[in-house]
Amino acid sequence: MRVGLMFPPGADPREIPAAARRAEEAGFDFFCCGEHVFFHGPITNAFVGLAAAAGATERISLLSALTILPVYPAALAAKLVATLAVVSRGRFELGVGVGGEHPPEFEAVGVPLAERGRRADEALEVLERLLAGGRVTFCGEFTTIEDQELQPVPDRRPPVWVGGRRRAAMRRAARYGDVWLPYLVTPQRLADSLKQVQELAGENGRRPEDVRGGVYLWSSVDTDGDRARREVVSSVSQLYSQDFEGYADRYLLFGTPARVRERLAEYAEAGAESVVFAPACAEADRAIDLFATEVLPGIRERGVTRV
Repeated sequence: MRVGLMFPPGADPREIPAAARRAEEAGFDFFCCGEHVFFHGPITNAFVGLAAAAGATERISLLSALTILPVYPAALAAKLVATLAVVSRGRFELGVGVGGEHPPEFEAVGVPLAERGRRADEALEVLERLLAGGRVTFCGEFTTIEDQELQPVPDRRPPVWVGGRRRAAMRRAARYGDVWLPYLVTPQRLADSLKQVQELAGENGRRPEDVRGGVYLWSSVDTDGDRARREVVSSVSQLYSQDFEGYADRYLLFGTPARVRERLAEYAEAGAESVVFAPACAEADRAIDLFATEVLPGIRERGVTRV
């Protein structure tokens, strides 16, 4: 199982280089930044944040979790992806979502909320063609490119992770994704959704096994399991500006290191080959240290291999 560390929302972005180095030294497989244009509190831009992380690290992979793809013109998104993939020496992995949790950010960039899915699908098609190299002509609903070549492009297309929960996101993952990354799901829902995505991939002429499973987990690890639960419920409720008390036991990862290891094993058995550990607690540094020293080794000892 590959395990990634999410840069905590609300944290000072000036700390990204140090946080990425820490993740690399602690043995995490990848480091993540999320993004919104506007949200309920401070949050990074994934491309800028991960560029800072790339300059501060040498080995760790870098995942945007998630790039809100429809807020970018498709050609600009392709340029940002290509540049970050090149400067990181191939370590960048592109996670995409359509957003929608905060409609004012779509209004601010002049993108109707109802168009976000179609824009994301078209952008993924544009990215695929531009990142393949060579001259491209494309005439779509939102994008027109007349005989242009994106330069430079990376030696290989960055892996694409598609996030979401709904059927449209599953179709997007089946067509364009290398990893299906649902969030706020139980292990059973992960298993069910991954099966659907892989079936859809087969219908699109792809091998079902070409789309692997992942899961994004808002988390809190503490020697006091009850405190861990209170912390993650409070933090995620504040982040989304809604009460998560009734959803915690199903969708959030929390508890002592032993409980967290067992819960992650359930997700692994459901098909998760990758997990994004997203600290959501007042003492994020403490939770990260506890996860790195008492959870990561247990995951490795179970014999779940990295991919």
